[in-house]
Amino acid sequence: MTRRKSDATRQSSGKADRPKTNAEDTAGRRSFLKAAALFAGGTVAGTVASPFLAYPKAQAAAKTDRRYVTGRKPQAIENNQYPRTYYPGTELIGESEMRVTALGTGMPTQTPNQKAACFLVELGNGDHFLFDIGTGSTENIAGLQLDYSKLDKVFAGHLHTDHIGDLHTLWIGGWINGRYTPIHVYGPSGAKPELGTEHLVKHMQETWRWDILGRSGVLPDAGGRMVAHEFDYRKTHVIYEENDVKITSFPAIHIMDGCVSFRLDWKGLSFVFSSDTRPNKWFIEEAKGADLVVHECFFTAEQWQRIAGFTYPNALWVTNYIHTPPGAFGKVMAAVKPRHAVAYHFWNHPDILPETLEEVRKTYDGPLTLADDLTVFNVTKDHIEVREATIDRSSWPVLASAAYNKAPRSERASGLMSDLVNDGIWEGFKPPPIPQQ
Repeated sequence: MTRRKSDATRQSSGKADRPKTNAEDTAGRRSFLKAAALFAGGTVAGTVASPFLAYPKAQAAAKTDRRYVTGRKPQAIENNQYPRTYYPGTELIGESEMRVTALGTGMPTQTPNQKAACFLVELGNGDHFLFDIGTGSTENIAGLQLDYSKLDKVFAGHLHTDHIGDLHTLWIGGWINGRYTPIHVYGPSGAKPELGTEHLVKHMQETWRWDILGRSGVLPDAGGRMVAHEFDYRKTHVIYEENDVKITSFPAIHIMDGCVSFRLDWKGLSFVFSSDTRPNKWFIEEAKGADLVVHECFFTAEQWQRIAGFTYPNALWVTNYIHTPPGAFGKVMAAVKPRHAVAYHFWNHPDILPETLEEVRKTYDGPLTLADDLTVFNVTKDHIEVREATIDRSSWPVLASAAYNKAPRSERASGLMSDLVNDGIWEGFKPPPIPQQ
C-alpha cells in the first residue's frame, strides 16, 4: 500500500540561473494559477466547479449530492471480489457484512505511522461503533472522510490516554463537522467514583467549557454534549442492545481495577476487542469461535528493554504482568480459535515485526494479521478479506447535512468579549452584515 506520495523530482534545463524579469515573474504566477485552476476543474477567471476555488457553487451542488466533495459513488461488492486496496467512500457494505478498520494500532507515544488504539466497526445496517479512541486516531478518522453524524458511540476499554485520549477531539471536531446529536461514551466504573467513566466525561466537559461556550448558537446544541454510560467493570453483561446489535463487556486485567474487553454480535457475525489486558479466563471464554478477534500483542521483555531502555525487571513487569507478549498472544488465540486473529499494540517497525511474528507462530498457527494503521477487514459469513486502506492526506470533511443545519440552536453567543478586546478591532476591515437565518 502506498500511503505517502514520493517527493517530486526536480528537472534542470542545464542553463545558468538568472534573476527573472517582472514580466517573466508575473507570467509565471499566471501560468501557475491557471494550471492550478485547471487541475481543480475550472479556470482562473469566472465560476469553477471546484470546492477549492468556488465554495458557493460547491455548496449549492452539495445540496443535492453530499458525495460532491469526494466525487465518489459507492459500488456494491459482488462474489467477494474486493479491490486490492480499500479507497474510502467507494464501496457499499453488504446487508450482512461487517467492516472493521484499524484506526490506531500503536503505543501511548504515537508515531506518524501508528496512532494509539482505535478500531472502527461499520455494519450493514448503517451502525458505526468505535472501540477505544486513543491519541492521534482522529487523524485517521478524518482521512476516511466518514460521516461524523454516525460516529456517536465510543466504547472505552479503560481510561489510559492511548485508549481514550482523542475523545475530546472526536467530540468537538465531530460537532463542528456534521454531528448534531450527543456523543455516547460507554466505559467501565473504577475502584472509586473518581476513577470511572462518568467522572472523566463530566470533567472533560467542564475542562472544555470555554470551547463549548464560544461555539454556542453557531453549532447544534445537542452535538455539544457527551453522555456517559458507565457500567460495572466486574461483571460479564450486555451493555448495549439496539438495532439487532449486542455488545457485551467483561473484565480485563491491566494495571488496576476498571479495565474491560468487549464482544459485538450482529446477524451471526462477531467482533471481539481486548483493549489492554494480560491473558485472562474471561477473554478465553467470551472470544471462543468468534469471527474477528483483536487482542493486544505487546513486546517481549527483551524488546522493551532494548527499545525503551527499561531495566529488565521493569520491562518484564510491563510486558508480561500488565500486557500480553507475543508468545502469550499466540497461546490465547490457540485457545480461542477465531476465524481470524488480529494482533495490535506494538510498533510495527521492520526490526520488530519479524521477531513478533516468529514468537506468535511458536504458539499459534491459525489465520493471523499483525495489524497496522488502516488495515481493513471485511467480514461475512463465508469470507474475510484483509487489505489496506489508502486515504487522502489532505481530505475534506463530508459536508453538513440538512438535518445538521436544521437542528435546534441557542442564540449565537454574544457579549463574551470585554471592551478592552473590542476596542482593539481594526477599522481597516469591516465584515459584511450577517443575514437573517
